[in-house]
Amino acid sequence: MSKVKENDTVKVHYTGKLNNGQVFDSSLEREPLKVQLGQSQLIPGFEKGLIDMAVNEKKTITVAKEDAYGDINKELFHKVPKTDLPEDIKPEVGMGLVGSNADGSQQQFRIAEVEENHIIIDANHPLSGQDLVFDLEVVEIL
Repeated sequence: MSKVKENDTVKVHYTGKLNNGQVFDSSLEREPLKVQLGQSQLIPGFEKGLIDMAVNEKKTITVAKEDAYGDINKELFHKVPKTDLPEDIKPEVGMGLVGSNADGSQQQFRIAEVEENHIIIDANHPLSGQDLVFDLEVVEIL
């Protein structure tokens, strides 16, 4: 029976959960994820978990934060004057914002703190600093 190896293209169903069991993403209600391994399209721990799995095999893996989105980087927190925000926005902790970079690309932020005259935005990935749990099922090796 064929098993997943490096650089294979696979279709996989997954459910991603936090350590407390809260689901943050799942492919079960849609098409399975189709991805070529070895192309940096997945977090390293997810990809490692697929290696040596057979079609229709299911397993649960725990991915340490170092093999997921890494630690929270304090350098990615920035103070922004409230006057820089659009007038129609009432900032709240946890709210997502999108900013434009000098090259025209966009970046997502989360509001970490709201002070009287400014906010603190966090540019870390929302799952940074967390170990993750994935339920995996290999649907097809292409």
